[in-house]
Amino acid sequence: MTRKPQLSFWQIWNMCFGFLGIQFGFALQNANVSRIFQTLGADMDQIPLLWIAAPLTGLIVQPIVGYMSDRTWTGLGRRRPYFLVGAVLATLALLVMPNSPALWIAAGTLWVLDASINIAMEPFRAFVGDQLPVRQRPSGYAMQSFFIGVGSVIASMLPFILERLGVPNTAGPGEVPDTVRYAFYFGGAVLVLAVGWTVLRTREYTPAQLHAWDEAPPLVHRALDPSRARRTGSAWLLAGGAGAALIAVFALDRQLYILAGLIAAYGIALLLRTAFSGGNAFTSILDDLQDMPQAMRQLAVVQFFSWFALFSMWIYTTGAVTEVHYGSTDTTSAAYNAGANWVGVLFAAYNGFAALAAIAIPWMVRRLGLRISHLVNVTLGGIGLLSFLWIREPAWLLLSMVGVGFAWASILSLPYALLSDSLPARKMGVYMGIFNFFIVIPQLVAASLLGFLLKTFLDGAPVNALAIGGISLVVAGLCVLRVREPADAPVAVPAANGPGHGLSTR
Repeated sequence: MTRKPQLSFWQIWNMCFGFLGIQFGFALQNANVSRIFQTLGADMDQIPLLWIAAPLTGLIVQPIVGYMSDRTWTGLGRRRPYFLVGAVLATLALLVMPNSPALWIAAGTLWVLDASINIAMEPFRAFVGDQLPVRQRPSGYAMQSFFIGVGSVIASMLPFILERLGVPNTAGPGEVPDTVRYAFYFGGAVLVLAVGWTVLRTREYTPAQLHAWDEAPPLVHRALDPSRARRTGSAWLLAGGAGAALIAVFALDRQLYILAGLIAAYGIALLLRTAFSGGNAFTSILDDLQDMPQAMRQLAVVQFFSWFALFSMWIYTTGAVTEVHYGSTDTTSAAYNAGANWVGVLFAAYNGFAALAAIAIPWMVRRLGLRISHLVNVTLGGIGLLSFLWIREPAWLLLSMVGVGFAWASILSLPYALLSDSLPARKMGVYMGIFNFFIVIPQLVAASLLGFLLKTFLDGAPVNALAIGGISLVVAGLCVLRVREPADAPVAVPAANGPGHGLSTR
């Protein structure tokens, strides 16, 4: 067999089902960790710093796990051992988090939880590239988006649902309510069971088979020039240090230190690379970053603007809706809390729309291609965020979330489909991990810059941050037109009752 066989609908379902559990854990974390921190005594200005654990953990863990999984072959396969270990560790962290007796324990547990989820998540992206031929990868990543949407909706609303079932939603000082604790327990069970389903109901191709079917063009290796790397590293380090000095001298927003630190850290990494030789994980990841294919370089720009927009939405939607649509900035007022509750509904809604969009995306791709489909979807999301400027009736914001849902589903699937045919099978894992850089870095840049831009140029109005996000999504859509369309056109997922080929479920 000279080409990788196509899989049936249910085989793709089984290989992606574990993402339901992973997203369940992430959604519980995103919706409730700030609440836990505040319950344990964190001040509001401490919370952004406590949350830095999430993107920083992904920045470090994902490429390392990708590098390791590329070099793993066991009786359980190549990627599945990491699914299983990550799921078990994440489940344990979910059980500990709502029972943390002190803030520092909760903060440490967040690091463990996020690292564990990343251990399980990163190989799932590579798993689709391993198992599916190029023509089916859009459908595989869309299936992951479907499970992400379903898991996010249920997990985000779980405390609300439990309250309606009579579970207490309040607790004494320093204690997390039972609605949150039971939601985390339930989420831990869902996570380990869903990932366990994928582990037990799929099997993997051997490295020799993947190499034989590899359709990616060979990577061009650029030999390290130590003197040039030292000059470049020194320049980045000096730029980061100068930026930090300017922030201190002019008493600028403290969050700008994040950006200065990122710049300096890249310079330090380049300098360290010149000091090491041999094929260890650190040097290999930096060399692979230098050698990444042209499609990844182009998609890095697309990802930057996409995730910059998403982060602006996650951080500022509550402030925008409560101020503009409910007319209150007083966090103790009934109007503010009603608006904050409505934001929870809006976020559940866009994830629900994303699940529906994931069903439509393979159809769009077959008719419009990957690039135009992504352009259409993220532009719909951009219009959705911009519409917060002129919509005044809160209920109509659900219409805005339709566009955001299409953008979210597309961002979670089509860039990976555009990328995967450029990646050699033997480096699929590490490059999927490196690709995560271009998800994490824009979030850190947004965390550093948005507050400064808002206070300095945009009258401090949170709704203007959403407008920046909307424009950023449109820019991301235009940038995707620079990316090469894969040569092998996508095809539909075989019907659920059709014959399966290649991997069998068991």
